[in-house]
Amino acid sequence: MKTDELVTMLATGAGAVESNALTRRFVIATGWGLLGAAALMALLLGVRHDLAQAVAHPMFWVKLTYVAALALAGFIAVSRLSRPGASLLVAAVALAVPVLLMWALAGAELTQANATERNALLYGQTWRSCPLLIAAMSVPAFFATLWAMTGLAPTRLRLAGAGAGLASGTIGAFVYSLHCTEMGAPFLGSWYLLGVLIPTAVGALLGPRLLRW
Repeated sequence: MKTDELVTMLATGAGAVESNALTRRFVIATGWGLLGAAALMALLLGVRHDLAQAVAHPMFWVKLTYVAALALAGFIAVSRLSRPGASLLVAAVALAVPVLLMWALAGAELTQANATERNALLYGQTWRSCPLLIAAMSVPAFFATLWAMTGLAPTRLRLAGAGAGLASGTIGAFVYSLHCTEMGAPFLGSWYLLGVLIPTAVGALLGPRLLRW
């Protein structure tokens, strides 16, 4: 739908939208996305066996905070992209801050590590599977987020699709983090981010088709 057609439609009669409709739809979508990702993890992977010991490690909470902050950025992005003409500056800042902080922490870890330890910090033991598993965990949230957006008014469809992929990828990363035993900042700043970017790219490709009015 073109912008002038949207303006005409709004001016000639679609009723008022409840003020909390957007938030409600995305809360529902996030809930279903988390449930779907948790079900997939339980079916395919399971929670890490040493979770009770891991919660005593500060980096466990750094990892959870990192993916939760990315998820917040994803929520801001899709909420802005579901409204015509809304600025994306807040979403961009919200996404950049946790990524840059994790990269700074990763740089500090790599600088302090011996040369022989740096590859282990960056690649861990699961770098090949981690991004793909995050992307797989994101699938339920991806379709739930698309459902939420199609009931609203996205006009920048490729960006909106990318936002849906970003939001779903962060939900997948959050759930996957409860299975993953990797806790090095270089690993999290690289492979977790790649795992989130995979559904983001898929969403950008599919957005114009799946979100068309």
